[in-house]
Amino acid sequence: MALAGPVAASVAEPDVPPGETASSNMTHLSNQPKNGALQGTGSDIAFQGKYAFAGNYDGFTVYDLSDKKNPEQVLQVSCPGSQNDISVYKNVLVLSTDSSRSDDSCESTSLEATNKEAWEGIKVWDISNPLEPEYVQSVETSCGSHTHSLAPSKNGRTVYAYVSSYSPSATYPDCQPPHDSISIVKIPVKNPASAELVATPNLFPDGGYEGDRERRASTTSGCHDITTYAKYDLAAGACMGDGILMDIKDRERPRVISQVRDTENFAFWHSATFNNDATKVVFTDELGGGGLATCTGEFAPELGANGIYDIERERHGKTELEFASYYKIPRINTAEENCVAHNGSLIPVKGKDLMVQSWYQGGVSVFDFTDSENPREVAWFDRGEGVSGGGTWSTYYYNGYAYSNDLSIGFDTFDIDDSIDGRAERVKQRSLNPQMQTPFGR
Repeated sequence: MALAGPVAASVAEPDVPPGETASSNMTHLSNQPKNGALQGTGSDIAFQGKYAFAGNYDGFTVYDLSDKKNPEQVLQVSCPGSQNDISVYKNVLVLSTDSSRSDDSCESTSLEATNKEAWEGIKVWDISNPLEPEYVQSVETSCGSHTHSLAPSKNGRTVYAYVSSYSPSATYPDCQPPHDSISIVKIPVKNPASAELVATPNLFPDGGYEGDRERRASTTSGCHDITTYAKYDLAAGACMGDGILMDIKDRERPRVISQVRDTENFAFWHSATFNNDATKVVFTDELGGGGLATCTGEFAPELGANGIYDIERERHGKTELEFASYYKIPRINTAEENCVAHNGSLIPVKGKDLMVQSWYQGGVSVFDFTDSENPREVAWFDRGEGVSGGGTWSTYYYNGYAYSNDLSIGFDTFDIDDSIDGRAERVKQRSLNPQMQTPFGR
């Protein structure tokens, strides 16, 4: 199928040869290989205290970060159900299940989505003792839970899970079209076992973007990911064919206040990250669903990239998302390396907008978007073809180091050059959910 934008005449040689690794302003410190019962795809990561909670399609792993340069695996929890997108808030841990299962238990088996008895949704755990998590509640949600994002109440006594899911079908009893909504689950922090579904707001009453098969652009049928920023009562939604900004002052009744669409270059609005003062949003485009090699030089730099948008607060209280620029890693990969923008987080340097981000087999990139019209890469790490079977899913910055969950080879730790993150190393975070942003350095 044809792709929008200019295409190079030929594919160049890769910058990192197959089987080798290379980096600039980043040092790879350690790798904790996948092991035991969790041999599935590595997915997202959340942090609390000295622990990292790393998702895997077969469950989740807990790492002790006391030795920050060489984390120790201290617990594995077997609980199959892709993607096992993971978040933590105080004593609550939430897992997403976006594959049809025979039931809501951790012993479930696969079941066709056409079966009315199939289960998908979120699983809620009590992690009062992080090394003895207790599964206390499940909540079934329409079309399952591909991802979820937490939004605490003002008093912190309740945390809401905004559940994103998509791709309905008339043959799926629990995922009927048009599915223009998200699910909101209310979780009392002191009693997570009483978690319940409280709302399913329709975010796209007009149906959203209709898609474009010619350029592999997805129709809007729900959201892929939402990032909340409770301090500002805002959330940014990456919703397949649309990017949205929401007012979440009323946590159970989010309201879309700005909606943008890129019908030239974006194909699948995947995720979103605010800058620290909520004046910008970085949206990612997962062209090809994570399996496409968009970094070969064959695809234009606007394809499979980030889109950086300024949040413009206009007169009379109106707020709009305004496009500023694209950012894509500048290195050339082979045609066998899946490479496209994926999950990342801010590096907490006050006065700058710095982000570390995964690019599947394109590796890890650190870029500066302080000037939103002229983003630039300042550090990177790249494994050549054949080292990892899928590359890095998510890379996040937490208390002085970058941690990455690879699809196939485990949990990595990186040290970024002090010239870039020196001031960030003095910022101590008690927790980090990249899809539940909190301010730093204020």
